[in-house]
Amino acid sequence: MERKMSKKLQEWKNDKNKMPLIIYGARQVGKTYTILTFGKEHYKNVAYINFEDNSEMAKIFEQDLEIERIIKELSVKLGITIFEEDTLIFFDEIQSCERALTSLKYFAESSMKYNVIAAGSLLGIAVNRQKYSFPVGKVKMLTLYPLDFEEFLWALDRKDLANLIREAFSNNKEFSLHTLANEYYRLYLAIGGMPRAILEYKEKEDMDFVTAILKDINNSYIADMAKYATPTETTKIIAVYNIISAQLAKENKKFQYKLIKSGARAYEYETAINWLNASGIIIQCTKVKEGKLPLSAFIEPESFKLYMSDVGLLCNKFGIPPNIVIVENDNLNNFKGALTENYVCSSLIQCGLIPYYWESNGKAEVDFIIQDKLGNIIPIEVKSSIHTRSKSLNIFKSLYKIPYSIRISSKNFGFENNIKCIPLYSVFCLDTL
Repeated sequence: MERKMSKKLQEWKNDKNKMPLIIYGARQVGKTYTILTFGKEHYKNVAYINFEDNSEMAKIFEQDLEIERIIKELSVKLGITIFEEDTLIFFDEIQSCERALTSLKYFAESSMKYNVIAAGSLLGIAVNRQKYSFPVGKVKMLTLYPLDFEEFLWALDRKDLANLIREAFSNNKEFSLHTLANEYYRLYLAIGGMPRAILEYKEKEDMDFVTAILKDINNSYIADMAKYATPTETTKIIAVYNIISAQLAKENKKFQYKLIKSGARAYEYETAINWLNASGIIIQCTKVKEGKLPLSAFIEPESFKLYMSDVGLLCNKFGIPPNIVIVENDNLNNFKGALTENYVCSSLIQCGLIPYYWESNGKAEVDFIIQDKLGNIIPIEVKSSIHTRSKSLNIFKSLYKIPYSIRISSKNFGFENNIKCIPLYSVFCLDTL
């Protein structure tokens, strides 16, 4: 399964001044598979240590953090020779061995040029930083997300279609395979970007098996909440997690604590939201009060929306039968907007863009506001259908000087009234902004 992360890993390997690399990401997004595949393709051998499955390995780090001794003992324990430049040392689930996490600092400072990658699902949560220091400034950090729609097409052997979508986006001309691309887009809404779910569909083409896998992943996230939080925190984390789908189903998608329970207050659930955010399970999209540069200076932290990091998991939490999503169905109209908006938000994150939203005294709201690499502020309007008329975008444009705006909908490519219109299946192309 081809991942865009592989190119970033290759760039890291070729960097003569590289530091140890930490790959973040929620559980089951494909961290282990991606790193092992990269290691086996680009190194003579791989020294793979999973600290969650092998507690014995942690003992090697208990004595001291002298790199030469650690390498010798790892070599003996694994039964392989670890070469400085030709072995990839892979510490998986490193949050289960905090001393190994601290050792990354010593790997960075060592005169020996070992290639070290660490991965963890809940690093920001599980690590007791009061006991062991996080190697700040001594590691490079990257985040792996679920497969985006382009990677989804690659996985289904439709790289040809993905390439044509990129061409249509660049040329800004109507795409002749628009209907076919929309069919794959709806399939992606139902399956999402979790590798296990995609592989299950590719193997069996039976959505019942996909539904079972997505439910299993959702349940495993809840199990992690109980494992890495106190009982009181766990109750609140689960309460927030379970209410996300109900929040998104409302016309006003701003997160409302009262939907959790009557009288609920922000201070009670702030830690729970931070936990879900740090774990990579959710995306927090914060309101900005001004469409000015830099957007981060104009946030209103108390106003935000919560989205799932994967639209397939959201679809599963809604309990929507996949076939209703895959085939155009009016019965889905009440939830289509929520799925569409969630899909766009997660796609923007995968493009390396930070999404915000904007509203003006309850009279107008722009779904997403982004800041591109050149510093341009770009409003994005999302429509789940072909009906694209909206006054909110015009209000925002009249208030702030912007180069252009983007409208994402079921319609084909086009450009009118200084609005770049792109179809939902082409959001991954915004990584060029």
